[in-house]
Amino acid sequence: MKAIIYKNYGSADVLRFEETKKPVPKDDEVLIKVYASSINKAEWYKMNGKPFFMRFMGVGLFKPKNKILGGDISGVVEAVGKNVKNFKTGDEVYGDVSWGGYAEYVCALENLIAHKPQNMSHEEAAALPIAALTALQGLRDKGEIKSGQKVLITGASGGVGNYAVQIAKSYGTEVTAVCRTESVEFVKSLGADRVIDFTKESYLQEIEYYDLVFDGASFHSLEDILKVLREGGNYVLVGGAIKQMLKVMMVGKRVAKKENKNIRHFIADSNTADLNFLRELIEAGKVKSFIDSSFSLSKLPKAMRHFENEHIRGKLVITTNDNEETLKKIAAEGKKLSSLFMLTNFIGV
Repeated sequence: MKAIIYKNYGSADVLRFEETKKPVPKDDEVLIKVYASSINKAEWYKMNGKPFFMRFMGVGLFKPKNKILGGDISGVVEAVGKNVKNFKTGDEVYGDVSWGGYAEYVCALENLIAHKPQNMSHEEAAALPIAALTALQGLRDKGEIKSGQKVLITGASGGVGNYAVQIAKSYGTEVTAVCRTESVEFVKSLGADRVIDFTKESYLQEIEYYDLVFDGASFHSLEDILKVLREGGNYVLVGGAIKQMLKVMMVGKRVAKKENKNIRHFIADSNTADLNFLRELIEAGKVKSFIDSSFSLSKLPKAMRHFENEHIRGKLVITTNDNEETLKKIAAEGKKLSSLFMLTNFIGV
C-alpha cells in the first residue's frame, strides 16, 4: 500500500510518499480502507517533535516510534478480527486512530471508531474526529455547558473552534465568537450570536461576563482572561501559545481558585460513544464540516506547509484518491455547503 512515511523529526520535508506493508488486523481490530483523513495540530507537533517534552509521551525520544502520522480517518471496513462485535466488512466508519491514518489502509481498535454519519461524505467525516471531539468534550464535560449560558469561544474559525461554535449553539447558549477579520463572515455563518474581530477590538475590554470561556487560541495572560469569566464560571483551555498552556497547567487552578473560578485543560478522548453522539448531531443538521482545502495523499507535504503558513477556516482534508477531478469536486461541494449554511442561518431556516 501507499503511505506517507517519516523516519526523523523536522519540517514537511521529512515526509515521504512510499510503498509499505499493508497492515493486518489483530483479534480486536478492524482493517479500514482509508478514503480520507485530515490535518490537526497534533500531527504537526508529532512531525516536528516539538515541544520536546511531548517525545516522552510515547512519540519517541530521538526519532518517531510510529512511522505513519494521521489520526482522523473515514473509510470502509475491509476485514475484522475475530473478537470484533460491532462492525462488519463493508461498513462505512470514521474515528481517531491516533497513528497510521495517512495511508491507504489502517488498523483500528473497534472502540476508537463509529459508523459514519449518513449525510456526510468521507471527506467531511474525516474532518470531524479530533477537532469535534475536543470541542464536544471541552464544552460538555469540562465546561459543563448548559442552555441559556453565555459562552465565549476564541479561535472560532479554526478546526476545533468552528465545531465548538456549532456544538455550543446546539445546547441553546448565547455564543460570542472571536476570530480575525477575514473569518468574520464565516464564523457568523456557523450561528454565533456575536462575532468579535480581534484585530479591531479586544474581548478583554468587555464589561460582559461569561459563564464559560472555551479558549482555542489563547495568547492573553491567564489573569486577564479570568476577568471576563463570572464567579463560579469555567475556563477551558484547548489551544494557543505553548507558554500560556504550560502556565495554565502548572499554576492555573491555584490562580483561579482565589477568584472562585474553575480552570480545565485536557486531551480529547476518542471513543465510540462520543463519535455516535456527534453523528446524531450531524444527522439532525446541527453540526456540519467545513473544508478549507483538499489535498491528495501524495501531496501531504504541501498540505502541511499550507497548514503551517495559512490561516485555515475549517479543516484541511487529505484524500487517498489522487484524481484531480475528485479533489476539485470536493472543494466545490465544500464551498457550496458553506454558502448554503450561511444563507439558512441568515434567513433563520
